[in-house]
Amino acid sequence: MDTICAWVVLPNHYHLLVYVENFDVLGELFRRIHGAFSRQRNMEDNITKRKIWYRWSDRAIRSERHYYTTINYIHYNPVKHSLVKSPYDWVESSVHLYLQTFGRQWLRDCWTQYPVQDYGKDWDNF
Repeated sequence: MDTICAWVVLPNHYHLLVYVENFDVLGELFRRIHGAFSRQRNMEDNITKRKIWYRWSDRAIRSERHYYTTINYIHYNPVKHSLVKSPYDWVESSVHLYLQTFGRQWLRDCWTQYPVQDYGKDWDNF
């Protein structure tokens, strides 16, 4: 079963952590998401052929540490980009689902155990 594990939507990009049974389906999935979103935004703005969210990249999760650090990175992204002071202040994020499901202490413990630091710099070190 394919599952969205964590997500955040920002003004000019988004991050998803997804579990997929078949990795090869991601290209088509993102083409559909980006195409539908582009059409909707272009219609709203009465613009044609503007490219919105037309690229994507993937990384395979290599360990439990990599998985939870990725969740933290995704939830912290609005803070990283100076959009809010706390991840909890950003509405378009799965952090609220994690807060409701696991509680604030679980999120704090996860943040302490799996800090973001220079996440993404050396992907293969996880």
